[in-house]
Amino acid sequence: MPSHKENMLAGELYLAEDPELVADARRAARLSERYNATGDRDVLAELIGDLGEDVAIRRPFQVDYGYQISIGPRTFVNWGGIFADVAKITIGADVQIGPNVQLLTPTHPLDPETRRAKWEAGEPITLGDNVWLGGGVIVLPGVTIGENTVVGAGAVVTKDLPPNVVAVGNPARVIKQL
Repeated sequence: MPSHKENMLAGELYLAEDPELVADARRAARLSERYNATGDRDVLAELIGDLGEDVAIRRPFQVDYGYQISIGPRTFVNWGGIFADVAKITIGADVQIGPNVQLLTPTHPLDPETRRAKWEAGEPITLGDNVWLGGGVIVLPGVTIGENTVVGAGAVVTKDLPPNVVAVGNPARVIKQL
C-alpha cells in the first residue's frame, strides 16, 4: 500500500497530517524562514526542487514543501509569492511573477465526509516560458498557462490559457492575441 507521501506525489488522496509529510512541511518552513530572513541563495537552492540559474525571488516567499517546484532560468518572483506545492509547480524560463501571486495546487474532496476527514489531493500547475503574471494573480489547481501569455493583475486563472494571449478577470478570460 502506498504511503501518504507517495499518494500526494501521484496526485491521489492523502492525509497531510502523515508524519512523513509533517516532517517535510517543517523542513520547508525552516528553510523558508531562513531564506526570508537572509535571502541566502544556497538556502533557496536547498528549498526548491529545481532552481534555474539567475532566478530571483524576493522575500517573503512561502511554499508547502518546496521539492515539488521547478523554476527555469532568469525567472523573477516578486515579494509575497505563495507556491502551495502539494502537486508539481513547473515554471519555465524568463517568467515574470508579480507581487502577491498565489500558485495553488491543493484540491479538496467535494464530499463533506471525506473533506471532514482531512483528505486532500493536488493537481499540477505549469507556466510556460516568458509568461508574465501581474500582481495578485491566483492560479488554481491543474492549470497550464502557455508561453508568452500575460495575465493581468488580480486575475483568477481557473482554466488553461493558450500561448501568446492576454487574459484578465475573474475567471480569467482571453481579451487579446499577441
